[in-house]
Amino acid sequence: MDISIGEARKLALLSQQLPSSTFRRGQRGARDAIARLGYVQIDTISVVERSHHLTLWNRVPHYRRQYLDRLVLDRSILEYWAHAAAYLPMSDYRFTLPRMRAISNGQRHWYEKNPKLMKEILAQVRSNGPTRAKDIESHRSGADGMWEWGPVKQSLEMLFMEGRLLVTRRHGFQKVFDLAERVVPPGIDTSEPTKSEYAHWLIERHLEAHGLGRLVEFSYLRRGMGAAVKTALLQKVEQGDVIPLRMKRSGAIYYADSKFERVLSQRLSRNRVKFLSPFDNLIIQRKRVEQLFDFDYQLECYVPVDKRRWGYFCLPVLWRGRLVARMDAKADRRNRVFRIHSFMMEAGINDLDEFARQVARELERLTEFHRCERITIGSVSPGSLKSLLRQATAW
Repeated sequence: MDISIGEARKLALLSQQLPSSTFRRGQRGARDAIARLGYVQIDTISVVERSHHLTLWNRVPHYRRQYLDRLVLDRSILEYWAHAAAYLPMSDYRFTLPRMRAISNGQRHWYEKNPKLMKEILAQVRSNGPTRAKDIESHRSGADGMWEWGPVKQSLEMLFMEGRLLVTRRHGFQKVFDLAERVVPPGIDTSEPTKSEYAHWLIERHLEAHGLGRLVEFSYLRRGMGAAVKTALLQKVEQGDVIPLRMKRSGAIYYADSKFERVLSQRLSRNRVKFLSPFDNLIIQRKRVEQLFDFDYQLECYVPVDKRRWGYFCLPVLWRGRLVARMDAKADRRNRVFRIHSFMMEAGINDLDEFARQVARELERLTEFHRCERITIGSVSPGSLKSLLRQATAW
């Protein structure tokens, strides 16, 4: 079955609930968004709002930052690892178990294990209850320095990755750990899935969140799952649950749920602009973004200054079903100024007047969300867009 690039983009955006969504407002909407997306990546960078908040704000009406903390406390969601650190639906807990088991059995994560220290920390948490790294004494104990701050934090992280400790809440942005059995609520399935069950789940999760995908995308950063996912995908195709789609332009083969045309029949709101986090679910797989949206994107905060093309923390700009621009910005919270260092258009956008109006409208919302009162703007390409933006606003 053939699909055009326009249809493929529409299917992806409708599945991602962008640029507008059907999620309810408030905390319930945030819970439903995480359930639909499968995860929301946790980000420590705060040059603009952290990604987990910006990703949900872009989809959930009247989103507030405190919702995530509340959802963790009421055990609707948990922190663990998707392809990176993320908030996940608590109902998906059993599908975190394969990674936990692999790390327990020796698969390397970030740090070398310190079994003696991990055992002592686990005993302390069991005895004392919810614990932060700073709650554990940081004095040296013997020549090996086992109670130094670095090893304690590393051992807590390893216990977390093994699934013996989970995050029960956050204090500020610091993790507070407790025993997994005291965090996972009664009634949650804690049986480890078979490799086949896990593979089927990965495919289903991806198609629900993204609408369509290539074989390699289903097992993205899931070590050792490529062959099992391929087998599961063939089974789903044979059963008629999943159908292959050939991209008209490139001939590339994608896969979609057999009922994907019902999604395509929905209306896509095209005129609203969205500024996406670099870790937004829509764009986190960079090769997928390039193939599907013709958008070459790289997060450059880790790139040397003299080699950056677009800026430290560049936000892709979505409009009319395409990624059409990049904005490098920073929220100057002390002075309550949202600073746009640069705004760069992609080629092929003709209706600059309307684009400028929609950018200005969304920037006002974005500025308010960052608790800023003013906007400053630096370089703009093309230059004519800058004057249009000024005409559309009171900047």
